[in-house]
Parts: sequence; C-alpha cells; structure tokens
Amino acid sequence: MSQEVTLKNLPLGINTLDKLRGSNCVYVDKTPFALKLIKQPGAFFLSRPRRFGKSLFVDTLKEIFEGNEKLFEGLYIHDKWDWSRKFPVIKIDFADGVLKNREELDEKIRDLLWNNGDRLGVGAKKNSISGIFGEIITGAREQFGERVVVLVDEYDKPILDNIDNPNIAAEMREGLKNLYSVLKSQDANLQFVFMTGVTKFSKVSLFSGVNQLKDITISEAYSSICGYTETDLGESFGDHLEGVDWDTVRHWYNGYNWTGSETVYNPYDILLFISEGMKFRNYWFETGSPTFLVKLFQTNRYFLPNLEHLEVTEEILESFEVERINPVTLLFQSGYLTIERTFTRRQRYMFALKIPNLEVRLALNDQFINAYTEIVNEKSGIQDSLYEFMNRGDVESMIMAIRRLFAGIPWRNFTNNDLADFEGYYASVIYAFLSSLDARVIPEDISNYGQADITA
Repeated sequence: MSQEVTLKNLPLGINTLDKLRGSNCVYVDKTPFALKLIKQPGAFFLSRPRRFGKSLFVDTLKEIFEGNEKLFEGLYIHDKWDWSRKFPVIKIDFADGVLKNREELDEKIRDLLWNNGDRLGVGAKKNSISGIFGEIITGAREQFGERVVVLVDEYDKPILDNIDNPNIAAEMREGLKNLYSVLKSQDANLQFVFMTGVTKFSKVSLFSGVNQLKDITISEAYSSICGYTETDLGESFGDHLEGVDWDTVRHWYNGYNWTGSETVYNPYDILLFISEGMKFRNYWFETGSPTFLVKLFQTNRYFLPNLEHLEVTEEILESFEVERINPVTLLFQSGYLTIERTFTRRQRYMFALKIPNLEVRLALNDQFINAYTEIVNEKSGIQDSLYEFMNRGDVESMIMAIRRLFAGIPWRNFTNNDLADFEGYYASVIYAFLSSLDARVIPEDISNYGQADITA
C-alpha cells in the first residue's frame, strides 16, 4: 500500500469536531486546554487572529459540555471528564454574512437566539433581545437541571465589518453590548461563558455586563490554545511533512507568540502549505487584505521604520476603541505583530513586539508599498534591483535605484501624504521596500522631525 493511502486527511475548511473526527482527519488535540478551562465555572475571553482555529475550539467546548463522549475517544480529556453530565449550550456565532446596520444586527441576534431555543426545546414570549436571551437561559436551566453554557464565536465581527464607518461600527457595538449585558443578570444560571474574536474591546465599552470576564489572550498557560506548535507538527503532521526544509518552514510561517514557551504556526498556513505540495506562499495573508489597516497607518501619519523594535505597554495591546483606533493595537490583534519578549520598565509590564515571520513581513510591506507609492507595476522590478545590489554590496547602484524609485512615484503621493514631512515619507517608503526583501532593517536615531538614517 502506498504511503499516500495511509495518510490522514487534512482538515481544510472544517470547523466542527464531529465532521473532523468522522472524516479521518488529522486532529491536534487541544482538549488539555479545554479541560483546564472548564473544570470549574467561569467566564473567559480569547482574542486571536483570523483563521487560527478559534471556531474549532469553540465547537470542541460545545461537544464536551453536551456530553458527546464518542468524539473524544483517544484524546486527553476522555478519561478525565464526567460524561454523564450534559449541559444546555447556547452557541452564538456571527461568522456568517455581513451585517450593514443595527436593524440587521438585531434581526440576526433574534434569529440566533430563537434557533438556540428551538434546539434546546425552550420558548420565549418576550420580543426584546434581552428578554428572549434571559428567558432561554432560565428555561434551559429548568429543563436540563444544569446551569447553562454560553459560547460566542466571532463576537466582534459585526463591528469589524463596518470598521471603516465609525458611526455604524459604534451602533453595532451598542447592539452587541445589549446582548452581552444579559450575562450579568443571569450569572446565577450560568456554568461557563467563553467569548472569542479578533479584537479586544474594553470592558467599559462592550463587556461591562459580564461579571469577572477573565482574559486569557496574553497568557503563558494558554499561548498555544490555538495554532500548531512545532511539537504538534512533528507528532500530527510528520508523515505529511517528510523531507521538508524545517528552517525555511520556521522562517516563513512560525513565530506567533502570546508569552508562551513555544511559538506557534497559523494552522491555515500549514494545511495549505501541505496541500499545495509544500510550496512557500502567502497562504494566510491572501485570505484577507488589510486595506483598512494600511489606510489607518497613512491617516495616523505612522512612521513605518518604527515597526522595528517596538516596545509597548499592556494598555496598547488590549485597548481597541472604534472612535480612536491605535494602528499598533490593530496590527497586533490582527496577527501582523506578535510578542517577542516581556520586561519591566519603571514598574510597568512591557512588551517587545516583532513581525512574526517572513510571510507577514513580505506581504504586509508589499501592501504598504502599494498604498504609499502607487507604483504597483514597477514594484517587482525595483525590488529585484535592490535585492541584487544589496547582495553585491553595490552602494552606488543602490542609491541610483532608490533615486529611480522616487522619480517614478506620482507627485501627489509626496504632496498629499499624511506623514509630517517629505523626509518621513522617504524613510517609510525605503523601509517598506527593504523590509519586503527580508532585509534586516535597523532604524537609528530616526525621527519625523530629524534626519532619517536606515541601515540594512
């Protein structure tokens, strides 16, 4: 029998445990993290970038609480959980579709709540969102004789889908706050609450109604709750990755960290990398263009060389507000920056950030080049020339290439750019080009108000 026949299937596009386990797919066992979370009542929040396995983990929690023991045979949790207890689970998932206004959001929420009520055999007489949600929770507890589990996936998607329109995004935030506020009054009827999404809004703006919501986003114990560690790849995908150049794989796709002892890979990258014959490409980046994020950097006059050696406080990583979006916060929460190390400065807990890997570095800086210069067609040729001249150490030719680069940029990009002055614009464009070539860029004594000096 050939090796290909014996290989397990890749779980591409599968977000439900039942389908994954029933399709002979590779499964990286995340039940140790699930057990650690659920062994006592509580409310938890997790932020991770898109396509990182959040939805599959939420579904795993649902199957555990519903007592579907057969799905967990051979997994860590199987002999450590009381499968005789079956909890009523309310699952709210905003992944489907794009909601354009508050009216559509409220209608969507009602549909989600009524669908949960039908599945649990619980009705609701009230018409308000808070009334329906509250009735379903109390009714489910009475019917099952157990406290209720509430799982919310993509909790922030209605806001993020409208992030380029702050007024609508704020309306969406208030609509979601109306839903989540029910959890406070229903605390006595709740066994477990788990909410996940890409961004983290402050408790004041969105989570003021949730009692003691514990944020496990930046937690050493849960750093690899989503994503694949290199140990996971060796144990679960070893046959699929036979003969691969591991150093190159690490350079391209590894590097994400939320203060854990091991960095992780994005699952989507690894699954596509294997399925496409181990070709190195920007698989994850291509699934979502950061157009709004790049525009945010321009309008905030962000000096791109500052992306090297970023050091920020915990407040920067955790605070996301529709009315005043910090581009670094969004870059981190969206997965374009990750934690390199932590340290203490003047009694403050600090984070040193970095771009996680080659995929993100190349693709993100390509986006910056397109936005800052509008020389999309000429970009590749300029990159080739710069790369060749750097490898040869030909400084004179590099200077000529950079002059040609700026000569080709439309004049309006100089006069209408949002950076404080031409010098800041020059430095940002040069940084983006050099960084897109995976050059080691060292900004020295750089200021928007002084002379720019970049070493590569």
